[in-house]
Amino acid sequence: MEPERQDLLEELRKGALPRHVAIVMDGNGRWAKARGLPRTAGHKQGVETVREIVRMTRQLDIPVLTIFAFSTENWSRPQYEVDALMRLMVDAIIKEVPELHANGVRLRFIGDLSRLNRDLTQAVEKAHATTRDNRILTLNVAVNYGGRAEITRAARLLAQRAVEGKLEPASIREKDVADVLYTAGQPDVDLLIRTGGDKRISNFLLFQCAYAEFVVPSIYWPDFDRYQYYLALKEFQGRQRRFGGLGEEDARG
Repeated sequence: MEPERQDLLEELRKGALPRHVAIVMDGNGRWAKARGLPRTAGHKQGVETVREIVRMTRQLDIPVLTIFAFSTENWSRPQYEVDALMRLMVDAIIKEVPELHANGVRLRFIGDLSRLNRDLTQAVEKAHATTRDNRILTLNVAVNYGGRAEITRAARLLAQRAVEGKLEPASIREKDVADVLYTAGQPDVDLLIRTGGDKRISNFLLFQCAYAEFVVPSIYWPDFDRYQYYLALKEFQGRQRRFGGLGEEDARG
């Protein structure tokens, strides 16, 4: 079965699709090691996978895709790998923004961007400015991102508003918290995909993933092609989502 076949997309459109897909792109280094290549080769191949998954997401009219590119913990990796990742992100932004913009994709970088180097900061700012009015797909790229740090930042913002008399602490609702997260105005994550086989969330979108369905394929990210994405979305469509209540079968029982 060919990943590019149009009938696969049509089959997916017959069922409910997620409004927000989040992906932990794990296994680049292990993919490279298995082939006797440097880890950076895995990251480069991973960019090719991102391109294909973004295209398919847009074709399916899924409104939001968030990918985990670099965590707050990734700074502890060897400096040569961190430097290579930063250069790769700059190159990828410069190369991909024209196509993304032409296809109505709004590119957003979420996380603490203050630690990024000058070249990456400039590329991010230009990408934001170029694509900010696009509405077909929002592509969030999490860079220097951590879920706990995001929630802590949100708490500080709400506390500051309370100190300024703009907010009554007792009146704070979940929506108020959601409105000061990086993903403000976006739907919660419906489907979280983590490649590489590890079954953990790794500090990714902790608030937004409260009721996400998890799909954990064992293959490494560079091998996660359009057909693997199709399989993950089909698995999502086969899940019965309860949101803490009873599903239809349980209610009938």
